[in-house]
Amino acid sequence: MIEVFKTNVQETEQSKMIVMKLLEHFPNSVINFDLEDCDKILRIHAASISNKRIIEVLNLHGYQCEVLL
Repeated sequence: MIEVFKTNVQETEQSKMIVMKLLEHFPNSVINFDLEDCDKILRIHAASISNKRIIEVLNLHGYQCEVLL
């Protein structure tokens, strides 16, 4: 399963920290950002994904995140 999110993450260092935090919750996932995209895309490829939990993790660290439809 692949899920794509729109975020307000701007910097590479921020994205690296968020990927590390998300990997704590989804350890067997492939997670990456496309900060060149206007929507600052976060992609997660995993067997099981909790959109609510992903959004909560980003919000907890001060970032906005929403599922990109």
